[in-house]
Amino acid sequence: MAPTLALLLLCQVALYTTVTSKKVCGQPPVTDGIDESTLKRVYEVGEEVTLTCEQGYLPSTAASQRITCTATGEWTQSNLACSPKMCPIPRPLQPLAKGRTEAPFKSVLNFTCDDGYVMQGANESTCLHDGRWSNPPPLCKAVNCPLPKPPRDGRIVHDKPVSGPTTMYGQGWTYECNPPKAPSHERGSCMADGSATEPPVCRDVSCSIPTNIPNGFITFAVMRQHGYKEKVKYACNEHYILDGEAEVQCQNTGNWSSKPVCRAPCTVGIKRGRIFYNARKLWIADLKPNRVLHGEHVAFYCLNRAERCGYPVASTCNDGTLPIPECFEGKFLPARSI
Repeated sequence: MAPTLALLLLCQVALYTTVTSKKVCGQPPVTDGIDESTLKRVYEVGEEVTLTCEQGYLPSTAASQRITCTATGEWTQSNLACSPKMCPIPRPLQPLAKGRTEAPFKSVLNFTCDDGYVMQGANESTCLHDGRWSNPPPLCKAVNCPLPKPPRDGRIVHDKPVSGPTTMYGQGWTYECNPPKAPSHERGSCMADGSATEPPVCRDVSCSIPTNIPNGFITFAVMRQHGYKEKVKYACNEHYILDGEAEVQCQNTGNWSSKPVCRAPCTVGIKRGRIFYNARKLWIADLKPNRVLHGEHVAFYCLNRAERCGYPVASTCNDGTLPIPECFEGKFLPARSI
C-alpha cells in the first residue's frame, strides 16, 4: 500500500504546482518603426520596458514610453507611434514624382538615362535615417561619336557646326555626291551606340522620262531622262485642283517623288432647293454654272416640318463627289418659308 500512496501524493503536488504558477508576458506588441533590438521574448510580472523609435523614425507623442507586464500576462497600453523621417525629392526629379516633394526613410530612387546617353554617378539612391539621400542624382551625358567619314566622290554637310574630333548623339548630317552621282543614302547621324552612320556609295542615277498626270500637264520639262535632284513641275486643267507638291524630284533610288493629283470639280445634284455657297444664299437654278471646286463647302437647306422652317446642313466637294444630305431628299421649301 505504501508505493500507491506515494504516487498519489506526487500527482497531487504536481497538479497544485501547475495551477498556482505565475503568469508571464511575451514580447511586447510593436508597430512599424519601434525599436525591437533590446526586447526579450519573455518578461516577469511587474517588469517594465521602455519603448523607443528606431533610427530613421520620429515619435508622434513622447520621445519614449514605459509599459508594464501585468499579473494577467498582458502589457499596459501604449500609444507610441513612430513615423519615418522624410527625404526631400531633388527638385529636377519632382516633375516625375506625381506631385510628391518628399519620400519616406528607406525609399529607393532608381535612375536611368535615355538611349544615347551615358550615366555619370550612381544608378540608385536610398533615403537615409538622417533625412539625406545616399547618392546625388547622376548626370546623363550624351554619347559621343567620331566624326563621320565622307563618301568617296562626295562630302558631308552637317546640320549644325561641329568642332573637335567628335559629335554628339542625335546630331545629323546630309551626304552629297559630286554631280551627276547620287548617294545610296542621303542622311546620317550619331547613333545611340556611339557609332556614326556608314558613308554611302556615290553612283550614277537617272529617272525615266516624266509622264503627264490625269487632268493635268507638265508645265516645263525636256522630255528626256533626268538625273538625281532634277525637277519637273505639274499643273492641272481648268477647274481642277492640284493635290500634292507641284514639283517632283528625281530621287537617289532612280524614282520620281510622288506626283500630285488633279481633283475634279463637283456638280450640285439637286433640281430644286436653296443652298449657301461662296457666302451667298441662292436657289440652285441661280448657280450658273453648276460647279463647285474640290474642297469647297456647300450648305443645303433642309426642312424641319415640326417647326416649319429650314436649317443648313454642310457638305464638301471631294474629287467630283458632293454628297447630298439625307434630310434633303427632295423635300423643298417654298420661297416664302426660307
